[in-house]
Amino acid sequence: MTHAFFAPPATGRYALRNARAPRCLIDTPDAGALAPAGDGDLVAIDLQVADGRVEAIAPGGSFAADHGPDLDASLVLPGFVDVHTHLDKGHIWPRQANATGDGAGAAAATQRDRTANWHAEDVRRRMDFALRTAYARGVVAIRTHLDSLAPQASISFPVFREMRARWAGRIDLQVSSIAPLDIFLGDEGVQLADIVAESGGNLGCVTKSQRFPGDPMPPDLDDALARVFQLATERGLDVDLHVDESTDPRARSLIRVARTAIAQRFKGRILCGHCTSLALQTDEFIEETIAACREAGIAIVSLPTVNMYLQDRSTDATRTPRWRGVTVLHELKARGVQVAVAGDNCRDPFYAYGDHDMLDTYTQAVKILHLDHPFGDWIRAASATPAAIMGLPERGVLRAGGPADLMVLRARSYSEMLARHQFDRTVLRAGRAIDTTLPDHRELDDLVMGR
Repeated sequence: MTHAFFAPPATGRYALRNARAPRCLIDTPDAGALAPAGDGDLVAIDLQVADGRVEAIAPGGSFAADHGPDLDASLVLPGFVDVHTHLDKGHIWPRQANATGDGAGAAAATQRDRTANWHAEDVRRRMDFALRTAYARGVVAIRTHLDSLAPQASISFPVFREMRARWAGRIDLQVSSIAPLDIFLGDEGVQLADIVAESGGNLGCVTKSQRFPGDPMPPDLDDALARVFQLATERGLDVDLHVDESTDPRARSLIRVARTAIAQRFKGRILCGHCTSLALQTDEFIEETIAACREAGIAIVSLPTVNMYLQDRSTDATRTPRWRGVTVLHELKARGVQVAVAGDNCRDPFYAYGDHDMLDTYTQAVKILHLDHPFGDWIRAASATPAAIMGLPERGVLRAGGPADLMVLRARSYSEMLARHQFDRTVLRAGRAIDTTLPDHRELDDLVMGR
């Protein structure tokens, strides 16, 4: 077992004494009365575990020494939630790198690899590798997008259903489709909606058209969006879209998504990811778009590490990127829109790096998006908010009666947590420490390196 700085007692009931936790993640009526402790909104708590669940959250110093270990002010966090990733793409980088590092290069490389290699066993093994990694990192819920152009949907969705059953009780798995939006104007879109419904998934697409690949606002956009919402309504599905992932300020699909949802009185949940070009609009258009999103009940997820990697990249080695490639997350949150951050791609043509670690994603998001000074309740964007978006009320919070699926860090403050990688974190599942040994990348060599 990988060395961790702390292991809980083997007894059925024990207390984690002298711990720290963000007040904004403590879901108890008296959270406001807990004593401040450290930077941000950290408070001093004792947390009692019994039979795999959190039995009680009490002020620090509530339990005697014989009830459990003194954590010396270490942070206790709920397991984090990744609401937007691509488990079907992951870890193909060694066999299909992105030579240019930009979005166009990523799309072309992924298409080549998908056509040549994405049979069921290939997808299954890479997905399993990703889930074992995320589990060891303390991730408790994941929503993955699956590339869904025929025939890939009929290959990948059955694999996903198998993996969801296999991982039940360890990671809560959800699925969304992803395909160009114009396929929903034909029979393929109907067939895909049926596959998504059969899989209990979310209907998704990217706001780009195969028929108009170079147009950031394709002429079939409104008709196709209307059809997506119609198909979702008929099948009782939520909607999860890739929107305006672009450096082109002409990309203004998000407001059209919102207006379509409003016009159709769509009752399901709507999540829109990326929305990077919104940051390049005028203040007036940003305000108009945010108001429409709020009226439509749209939640937004930013993918900060991946979009910083992709956006504003130049083939000119003498040019430095000029912007961070992320959406207007502060403005959205300030106006009451649900906002989250997520991991997105991992070791594939869209992002050469990553390790399915949502604690690292949050750490990078703080620095990229300035989610500090003050820290406020931004940590909810990697935990409680994505859990709420996914309809998982027990995830992403510390709650009496909730599962004792926790991360215990050596760090005692936000400053320490963000300054140093928490590689020695203890991950608890049902109150018991798990083996946090990561799967070795060599496991996939025969798949991705031809060995």
